Amino acid sequence: MKRLACLSVVVGCLLAGQFLALPARAADTTSNVTVHNRSDWDIHELYLSPTSEEEWGPDQLDEDVLSSGGSVTLTNVPCNVWDVMVVDEDGDECVIEQVELCAHEATWSLTNDELLSCEDETSDE
Repeated sequence: MKRLACLSVVVGCLLAGQFLALPARAADTTSNVTVHNRSDWDIHELYLSPTSEEEWGPDQLDEDVLSSGGSVTLTNVPCNVWDVMVVDEDGDECVIEQVELCAHEATWSLTNDELLSCEDETSDE
């Protein structure tokens, strides 16, 4: 009988622990995202939009510049698949589609290849 009572207490504690952990998991829906500029160009504007939406959010850099070789950390970015638009030092816009940003601490690198592929797309039009 004691064995059954102990087993019931252990199972009860395990279940209670699982239910107590649920709100913490549900609240963990944002990330701190470090963006590394591994391109040769300074980035003057950076916008995010969930892939499923048409509107861009605010400029994540505000008045700052993401210099070539530099990085910036964006905080409280909701976990999602994003389209990212960057505007470089010449005012050229580049949209990189379907960037998955979801982890407690995430990183994403912007490269020459991504920026040059945007240039190739605009020259084809």
